[in-house]
Amino acid sequence: MMAKKKYQPGNFKLNVKRSATGLGLFAGELIPKGACIIEYIGRAIPSEEQYTSKSKYLFEVDSKITIDGTTRKNKARYVNHSCRPNADITIWKKRIFIMAKRAIKAGEEIAYDYGKEYWDEHIKPFGCRCVKCAQ
Repeated sequence: MMAKKKYQPGNFKLNVKRSATGLGLFAGELIPKGACIIEYIGRAIPSEEQYTSKSKYLFEVDSKITIDGTTRKNKARYVNHSCRPNADITIWKKRIFIMAKRAIKAGEEIAYDYGKEYWDEHIKPFGCRCVKCAQ
């Protein structure tokens, strides 16, 4: 029998600092593949409110709930987009977790793919500046 994935963020040292796209979240130590890095937290808002909200930190959980991650307590809001991500998103029990796709070295920026809809609306018009595309 396979063990359940743990959706409990590890107590990893994470640093918010300058990245190619503004501020980013960086590993302060080695994060092993498959580890739960951090939870995306914030106020749960009804889906209708996401269309009137001016927040840049909205994360849709399902058709009824969106998390507004504006709060500075939400360090996960600094995880940037990458076309070659080292992290993935898992939604479990209406909560959002950022998981390591592979081992992430100390000093490396943590990034996941924001998805086609976000990419088409917010990144494509200005050009992607992730590590893969900036080369």
